[in-house]
Amino acid sequence: MIPTLSSSRRQFFAGAAASAAVASALGAMPGIANALTGSTAIRPFKVAIPAADIAAMKRRVAETRWADAQPAPDDSQGVRRETLEMLTRYWVKDYDWRKVEARLNALPMFMTEIDGLDIHFIHVRSRHENALPMILTHGWPGSILEFLKAIDPLTNPTAYGGKAEDAFHLVIPSIPGFGFSAKPKTVGWGSDRIGRAWSALMLRLGYDRYVSQGGDCGSVISQRMALQKVPGLIGIHLNMPATVPADVVKILAAGDPAPAGLSPKERAAFDQLEAFYRDNSAYAAMMNTRPQTIGYSLVDSPVGMAAWMYEKIAQWVQADGHPERVLGVDAILDDISLYWLTGTGASSARIYWEDHTNNFNARGLIDLPVAVSVFPGEIYRAPKSWAERCYTDLIYFNEASTGGHFAAWEQPRIFAEEVRAGFRSLR
Repeated sequence: MIPTLSSSRRQFFAGAAASAAVASALGAMPGIANALTGSTAIRPFKVAIPAADIAAMKRRVAETRWADAQPAPDDSQGVRRETLEMLTRYWVKDYDWRKVEARLNALPMFMTEIDGLDIHFIHVRSRHENALPMILTHGWPGSILEFLKAIDPLTNPTAYGGKAEDAFHLVIPSIPGFGFSAKPKTVGWGSDRIGRAWSALMLRLGYDRYVSQGGDCGSVISQRMALQKVPGLIGIHLNMPATVPADVVKILAAGDPAPAGLSPKERAAFDQLEAFYRDNSAYAAMMNTRPQTIGYSLVDSPVGMAAWMYEKIAQWVQADGHPERVLGVDAILDDISLYWLTGTGASSARIYWEDHTNNFNARGLIDLPVAVSVFPGEIYRAPKSWAERCYTDLIYFNEASTGGHFAAWEQPRIFAEEVRAGFRSLR
């Protein structure tokens, strides 16, 4: 049986009794005494995927009914069969889910109900005094796993060339419909509502002054938080800013040539976006308009889901189409397996339908402090001139030396350095 969060909640919570370490973490949270009872309760959480579900996943991968190999000599028709076969052979024979499960369970993890929905989150407090609270938000096809290697550099900067005053307290939630957070049963859980839920979470934890960081969906959510000026938020950091001006959007939508007068960096961004819309955006169109239709495949076929996700990981990691060279094959399968074992292929796709917007387009002026880090392997490299048109208080803008769309996952130390630098003026 493929577990869903609703049908196997008792199994997931079976190991969630508060250990001494978890109890200590709870006690360390500011304002926690008011957050332990009633509808605002914060419950310790442990991952405990049943062995039968892991075995069923591997069995279904082994029994895949394969599509015939593509006649095209490259990946222009999609993920090549031989690439996926190599990935799945390892998935069946050598991959061990329990390793990443143990990594997660070594962290302080919790569940709390916000606006009628259970939200899962990691909460790691720095040992450094006056650390700045920050909420980190993942995207699709990523997850909370994107941030695991960045946690220590951000909470313990002195061990990585930073200063004690660069430290952060981290809150890393799973977006509703992703991972261990509950799946919305009603429509309306778009980025605006999630942004308000994130504010409620930070205030519930006692953080009345905090910052938000995100890329991909996390970038959209962080920007919506800023546009709504949710309580407690003092600034945001983005590694995929939505800055494309309205006039450029119209030209791209019409398929017209690039406008005259663009700077070299603006023209490069235009060309990247034009190529993306032409060659690689069909997945987004499907999830924007028919997430349920594609969702049946994503929760029924582990290899179908793996192909759907791996294609984007391969395109968006700065690794010349070989993301395992940067992330490692285990990390890729950790992420794919997380989606499969929680049955969230369809529910995670629905955030595209909820927002139904292009994540690159400017959405109005943001006057809260904004920091931007542009990574060279990003889907489009936002030029500073466009960022200045969107963010009236652009406190930091930098082009990183290496890394792609999944900045924290690919280059955790560079990502941490960028976030530290971006928020330094808000300390």
